[in-house]
Amino acid sequence: MDYHLLAREILDLVGGPDNIASFTNCMTRLRLNLIRPETADAEAINGLAGVLGVVEGKELQVVVGPGHAERLRSAFGEVMGSVDYTPATDTDATTQVTPPGTAKRGVDSAVVETEPSSVLEGDTDIAVRTKKMVRGTQTSRVQAMFRHIGNIFVPIIPGFIACGLVTAICGIWKTIDPTVADDGWFLVLVGLGGIVIASLNFIVGHNTAQECGGSPVLGLIAGGVPYMPALAGTAATDKTAAIPLTIPIFGKLQPGLGGVIGVMITAWLFTVIERRLRKVVPAAIELFLVPAVTLLLGAAASIFVIMPLSSLLMKGLTWLLVDFALAKGGIIGGFILATFFLPMVMLGIHQGLTPIHAQLIANHGFTELLPILAMAGAAQVGMAIAVLMKTRNPKLRSVIKSALPIGILGVGEPLIYGVSLPLLYPFLTACLGGGFGGAFIAWGTQNCGTFGSQAFGLSGLLMAPVISAGKWGWYLGGWLISVIMGAVLTYLFGFKDSMAERIMD
Repeated sequence: MDYHLLAREILDLVGGPDNIASFTNCMTRLRLNLIRPETADAEAINGLAGVLGVVEGKELQVVVGPGHAERLRSAFGEVMGSVDYTPATDTDATTQVTPPGTAKRGVDSAVVETEPSSVLEGDTDIAVRTKKMVRGTQTSRVQAMFRHIGNIFVPIIPGFIACGLVTAICGIWKTIDPTVADDGWFLVLVGLGGIVIASLNFIVGHNTAQECGGSPVLGLIAGGVPYMPALAGTAATDKTAAIPLTIPIFGKLQPGLGGVIGVMITAWLFTVIERRLRKVVPAAIELFLVPAVTLLLGAAASIFVIMPLSSLLMKGLTWLLVDFALAKGGIIGGFILATFFLPMVMLGIHQGLTPIHAQLIANHGFTELLPILAMAGAAQVGMAIAVLMKTRNPKLRSVIKSALPIGILGVGEPLIYGVSLPLLYPFLTACLGGGFGGAFIAWGTQNCGTFGSQAFGLSGLLMAPVISAGKWGWYLGGWLISVIMGAVLTYLFGFKDSMAERIMD
């Protein structure tokens, strides 16, 4: 892949440097925050060589796959920063592009994902229509809030993956040789694995302020407010004890109350206060007055209101999803969580779980929810295999052959919107198939000790290396069960080839 050529082509099709507010990348995507989203030609970008898909909206997401996203982001930065930037002029038939705005657009371009370019040669109109029909309805305030949450945590994903892998290596090493735990350099390696968790509140605060249009450094400070050691109490006169700080109604305070949810709300409030102050404070004293007043007012609101309320919210969500659904629900809870995850993805509300995953990792080193939810994607793989075995429709076979490999690695959108949702019944059988894998993993946590993913942002087979406590075998077992059950249920009950003829043609 010629990353610089692809970067120039993408930049042309989004309207040039003047239309880019900021850009970053996650594991599989280049993410561009656009000033004028309507200027971008997402369909033409999707046709570029090397592009696997596009998510249209104010944040345009260009899917290029693991490994390529970081390199494309780097090349895009170099192209953006080039003084002598000129539009791409490559005339090769495989990379020639259409000027922005010339391709047909859907009725609603608020959030539209399209499918792999190797599939979009006349074969996936149904995938695009399905994507537009589903995603085009996701414009409510709640769904917009979930997208903001996703934007806050997406830049952290590489750090979680890096530290998660290092932590996994340490765990395996210690299992093989317990005496290594006394080695100083091993402790350094353990420390490296814990960096992102130790600084998570600061990173989340910084990213929240950046996402909401505030000063990132004030967001970073906002991330430190709920975690101040001084909140544990002031030293007593004999210097041996502490006097706990209390607030009316709620009672005792403690550092970290409310977790990352409290940090996000605090950083958001800092941004609101800062922006309103800048409208009324004279420019001559703005530099001195605005940051200080923002800090004092925001910290007071955080300590006395946000931290107690967000603590209740975090405890309620954790109790519902972990204590009730998993600890008490057992295999039934695991089945239900995995079964309903694909509908959550379809509705765009799955990003609301990201702070829960992050807090669980911060609390005890892993999130037990993520491996269970990942079973939904595994069942999609089984569903696709069953449909591929039964169908003779060339268009549907082309879609599956292109989407299945990245589905195995955990990128499931092409299978969802190109295969299962348009056919409907395979979507339902895939949901049920994932439930069996979720039930198996929940059963495993009850019988061999709780385990989970030490990082989020990975799925499919790529999640196995970051499963905690060396329990990756349980994860792969659940993944295989989901694939088998998704395939069996779809083959027996979810698909007839006449459905493909009706839908794809």
